[in-house]
Amino acid sequence: MLSRVAENIYWLSRYVERAENTARLVRVNSHLVLDTPSGITPGWKPLVDITGLSDEFHSVEREANERNIVRFLIGDANNPGSILSSLIAARENCRTVRDVLPRSSWERLNELYLFARENVQAGLTKSGRDRFLDEIISGSQRITGLLGSVMYRDEAYFFSRIGRNLERADMTTRIIDVRSTDLFPEDLLESRSLDTLQWISVLRSMSGYQTYRRHVAIRVSRPAVLQFLFLNPHFPRSFLHCVEAVGESIARLDENSPVVRRINAQKRMLRRIDIGEMSQASLHEFIDELQLGIMGVHQTLAQTYFLPPPAIEEAG
Repeated sequence: MLSRVAENIYWLSRYVERAENTARLVRVNSHLVLDTPSGITPGWKPLVDITGLSDEFHSVEREANERNIVRFLIGDANNPGSILSSLIAARENCRTVRDVLPRSSWERLNELYLFARENVQAGLTKSGRDRFLDEIISGSQRITGLLGSVMYRDEAYFFSRIGRNLERADMTTRIIDVRSTDLFPEDLLESRSLDTLQWISVLRSMSGYQTYRRHVAIRVSRPAVLQFLFLNPHFPRSFLHCVEAVGESIARLDENSPVVRRINAQKRMLRRIDIGEMSQASLHEFIDELQLGIMGVHQTLAQTYFLPPPAIEEAG
């Protein structure tokens, strides 16, 4: 497979996953506002922090309120991580490799992009937000399901799977890092009910609440949720499951790939500590290490399989 094709398929999957994850975050926060006791308002700024786009948000002077943040995350053309920008990038990557992917995947992605473009203004309103976000989530899942169910198990399929799971692993760490600290004011988290509500929100951000209740079968608590979201090998959005999926796919391409060694290093990091017993400061440092590891996996992947970026000529 050509390096260019492999890279486009990889980024196609990452951008579709990014659009879905962003929609999940906005939807869960919108519902949390309704579930929170009167007089307590969960902030919206953590959503910008989760996506790692604080600099972009504040580059234009604006107040970090619900309206501005929802607009920034859903339809801001200047935000490379907004839902609309992610779908534009996914569509462009898909367009260039249409001959490698199932024809229906281009049709479904194009439909989702057109829906987002034509309904983005409705998605910014409180009355139209749920319908817009639900369609983004279900549309992204249709594309992911389609690729998983009909793609031939060759290099294209494995690069698609790598991109999707690496993006998902990154978002899992970001959600836990920010949601575990910034959802409610620290003095209010002494309340057990708010602490439980906070961790239910974390699970719902990843559609893991029902699965957690079925398989963990204990009350929602910080240690148990951290163990579940980092170390459960069977939950598709747990960090361990995602990195193992990346490692399996890379091994199918090349068992001796340097990317496999990067993945194994990530799994060793997970095994060496008791995540549920970590303090908030230690958890934050640990997540920083994991995120650097994810960046290392991506960089090694790019160096091994993708074309190098074009050289920038210095001015004479």
